[in-house]
Amino acid sequence: MAKAKKRKPAKKKKAAKKKKRSSKRKARMAAARKKARKAGKKKASKGRKSAKRKKGTSRRKASSRKAAPRKAKSRRKPNAAFMRPMSVSGALGEVVGHRAIPRTEVTKKLWAYIKKNRLQDNVNRRMINADEKLQRVFGGKRKVSMFEMTKLVSKHMS
Repeated sequence: MAKAKKRKPAKKKKAAKKKKRSSKRKARMAAARKKARKAGKKKASKGRKSAKRKKGTSRRKASSRKAAPRKAKSRRKPNAAFMRPMSVSGALGEVVGHRAIPRTEVTKKLWAYIKKNRLQDNVNRRMINADEKLQRVFGGKRKVSMFEMTKLVSKHMS
């Protein structure tokens, strides 16, 4: 007697299913490509390039939910230390005024004075060419950088 070959039907069935699935997938992909080409031709006629979407991503649908109400933006509160009025020395008082004012106002008035009298250097805009009044504030220096200026001015405030 000849022995009959034993077959493993389970493996064959799985392979057949896999083949069937892959052929279905290929057909779906071919249809999608065809559709994309048609859409691409329509878009190309409008002067746009068609953008390829990643696999598995879809367009977002408009949600039926309402957006959460946004909180009203509150204005940022300035630091109290900067807003506290400070007394100025006599030399600085000639430039910004003799009454007590906050640091922020001193800086604003100082820049207004510099711009009014055209004391900013034309070549290097970071440098300030001091006149007689500012020279007393800057400790006798003729040219001061704008970063050094704040350090020198703080010595005249208490």
